[in-house]
Amino acid sequence: MGELRYAISYDIGTTGVKTCIFSIGDTIELVSGASAGYNLYVLDGGGAEQDPGEWWHAMCRTTGEVLADSGISPDKIEGISFCSQMQGLVLTDKNGEPVRRAMSYMDQRATEQLKKGIAHGPQIAGANIFKLLKSLAITGAVAASVKDPVWKYKWVEENEPENFKRAHKWLDVKEFLICKMTGEFVMTPDSAFATLLYDIKKECWSKPICDMLGVNMAHLPEIKDCTAKVGELTAKAASELGLKAGTAVFGGGGDASLIGVASGAVAPGETHLYWGTSGWAGTVTTKSVVDTNAMIAAIVGADKGRFLYFAELETAGKCYEWVKNNVVSDRLGLYASHETALDTFDCMGKAASEVNVGSDGVIFAPWLHGNRCPFEDPNSRGMFFNLNLETGKAELVRAVIEGVSYHLRWFVETQDKKVETSDVVRFAGGGAKSDVVCQILADVLGRKVEVPFQPHNVGAAGAAVVTAVGLGVVKDIQSAKKLIAIEKSFKPDMKKHEEYNKYYNVYTQLYKTNKKLFHQLNK
Repeated sequence: MGELRYAISYDIGTTGVKTCIFSIGDTIELVSGASAGYNLYVLDGGGAEQDPGEWWHAMCRTTGEVLADSGISPDKIEGISFCSQMQGLVLTDKNGEPVRRAMSYMDQRATEQLKKGIAHGPQIAGANIFKLLKSLAITGAVAASVKDPVWKYKWVEENEPENFKRAHKWLDVKEFLICKMTGEFVMTPDSAFATLLYDIKKECWSKPICDMLGVNMAHLPEIKDCTAKVGELTAKAASELGLKAGTAVFGGGGDASLIGVASGAVAPGETHLYWGTSGWAGTVTTKSVVDTNAMIAAIVGADKGRFLYFAELETAGKCYEWVKNNVVSDRLGLYASHETALDTFDCMGKAASEVNVGSDGVIFAPWLHGNRCPFEDPNSRGMFFNLNLETGKAELVRAVIEGVSYHLRWFVETQDKKVETSDVVRFAGGGAKSDVVCQILADVLGRKVEVPFQPHNVGAAGAAVVTAVGLGVVKDIQSAKKLIAIEKSFKPDMKKHEEYNKYYNVYTQLYKTNKKLFHQLNK
């Protein structure tokens, strides 16, 4: 084996950044990692925003920590890349400074903009049939969700005209950070696709779609490949980060595609599941596929020529955090002597493992911030269904794990209607650290679940794969399959799977039976 080379990856999530140094040789291995959180500002009317300055501050802090911990000199770092949350809106001025706080993918204020822009006239799946067909033909998808970035863009245009006038470029989350590092305004193809303004055949911005939706094409940056060197670290950025000026910066990718890459699900037909703050299911395909009724589409992946048939759940690990903070933790001081023991995820998992399959009849719906797939409804909300006098905290914890697992199964089975998903699924994210969660997921799915090494760092590892390809050390993204080791696997207990079928069938009916009530309360 030749001399190891080093790269730094930034995994920019919804609630925090994970900064990792990786060594690149015959395999890609984590050398050091550090995390720092930042705020998600949830506003009245469905707003969800973040401060880009907080992203940068967290990155600077954690970069110093991993350099100090690893003892690696900044001049040994040969490449920088990103794995990032997607479908944010960061409008910047000519100097690359934000004209307002970033609008998160979770923001759902643009209801009126959606209605005016596409949800009018004869419709299919909530979109004007003529605009829908035009969008599908060009972009492979359609901006039919209130959370799609183009409606955030239109919301700013209509509600904050002074900020909109100052806007020079429309960037996504990692694209803003690339600009902060290099001064370059660029966007990778997967991020461009996520705007739903990208021509998947011509691989460029679509003027017909921009004209149809009222987007100024001058706001759109240059498109560069995920594995391309997009610039070099400026002296100012290097000084703030503690890195070397001139270090190569690569395009990186969105969390959906790079987490799949680092989980090892890279060949057509391979499926990965993710359980972080949000959750999803992704299956690799060689062509564009869309299910407008279920709001599932094949997104452009980091691997050129590959798509990822993708279904998203807004809150997965966030539900587990919610039940920890609001159900398990003793905020009233009534059980203070048990507080330390109860207020840990490990104890929650142990308690959940001692509860019967189906949580003694309790079913949890994980729609704490609305839902996108396989039904789109920002008015839907979470619930515990079928509580009884014997229901305790342990049952509620297990119900949350099962509820998220039911939703991931719903994704996989819905995807099976359009593509063939894999019998063995790769599972990544913070949820995959828990053996209890992994086994419940396997039992609910009725499929074997494989977990890659350090599943909570797979986003950053995917960014390291991109860097390795960009530096020419690794041949291509397909090499991820042999670079990423499997840490553990879980076989389903088919008897438990049969038991779960009863609860799963009820779960998939909960939204339909409560849709009108959700709208009465939350519209």
